[in-house]
Amino acid sequence: MGKLRIDTLDPSSPVLVEACTTLIVNAFADPVRYSAERIRLELSSDDPVFYRRFFIATHESEVVAIGGVKAADWASRTHILYLSAVAPERRGQGIGRALIKARLDWLEANFAAGRILVSATKLRRFRDLGFAELRHGRIDGKHLLLRRF
Repeated sequence: MGKLRIDTLDPSSPVLVEACTTLIVNAFADPVRYSAERIRLELSSDDPVFYRRFFIATHESEVVAIGGVKAADWASRTHILYLSAVAPERRGQGIGRALIKARLDWLEANFAAGRILVSATKLRRFRDLGFAELRHGRIDGKHLLLRRF
């Protein structure tokens, strides 16, 4: 078994964007909210004011996971972890946690201080990485968590 790599997504690569789009669309299985067209646009668009960056995990050149981080356009020094997906056959191998850690490391290396928000159904991995659930932060079975740095 080869080594897992985590890199930033090159949004100018149609092959990578399509592989990531397919992974996200299949993982979320919600064609209204997560249509392939919307995901492609999200992965490819570039906003000069509010950054967004995607990290991909590959194994032997196959994209097995993706996770995004972006600036919150409604609050200064606030970052959001979003569009995280791991291929079903690769779940439970620590890939999701590695992607979270890569995004946290990138944020801490590029910003002096701030807040990171994420909504999640599973709390343990985020609590282990310093996130705390916000009071009254549970909506539709998901928890809103915050980490300051």
